[in-house]
Amino acid sequence: MYLIIAGLLMLVSWLVSNRLKNKFALYSKLQLQNGMSGKEIAERMLADHGITDVQVISVEGQLTDHYNPADKTVNLSEAVYNQRNAAAAAVAAHECGHAVQHASAYAWLEMRSKLVPVVSVASSYVQWILIGGILMVRTFPQLLLVGIVLFAATTIFSIITLPVEYDASNRALAWLENKNMLTTQEQAGAKDALKWAARTYVVAAIGSIATLLYYVMIYMNRR
Repeated sequence: MYLIIAGLLMLVSWLVSNRLKNKFALYSKLQLQNGMSGKEIAERMLADHGITDVQVISVEGQLTDHYNPADKTVNLSEAVYNQRNAAAAAVAAHECGHAVQHASAYAWLEMRSKLVPVVSVASSYVQWILIGGILMVRTFPQLLLVGIVLFAATTIFSIITLPVEYDASNRALAWLENKNMLTTQEQAGAKDALKWAARTYVVAAIGSIATLLYYVMIYMNRR
């Protein structure tokens, strides 16, 4: 049963990821009539929210866009940073949405930030502990229990990520619309792109919950 569920989740994850890539490829061809780059969109959104201590920088790679609360930087991939299309506008505004969350002490973001050190340590060791725990589940079940606790931390992190990501997208889309940054077609494209990006987090959270329940079942049925 677990293999069937895992297979279905992998299939759904692949479908959503593939759909996301297609959406961003489509909206990357939708050039902005205002002619602004992702960098300019980000800087404008930060300024409109009175945020002056956050820097917008370019980072290498694709889909590497993120906001770093530690050094207060909006990190945009090279394509998003330089390009002037609906996809770039959506991503740039979304990452600035996280900066706005940080500036306003958004509770879910603060909770997720506090979990980052725990999840970082857990992610480094949890798989090895779980494998060892399964192999020794009859003789040393406590090891599997430790693995379950560590994996539960990563699952909680995935769940908390959902409201953080959806809220950042909502802030981004509201700002883009209220400031008339995009045309109706461009706004619809940005909304669609962010919708599919958010769904990748939903699939990841569901997969993490299902995997956690699987390990719990092994522990409960160890005898």
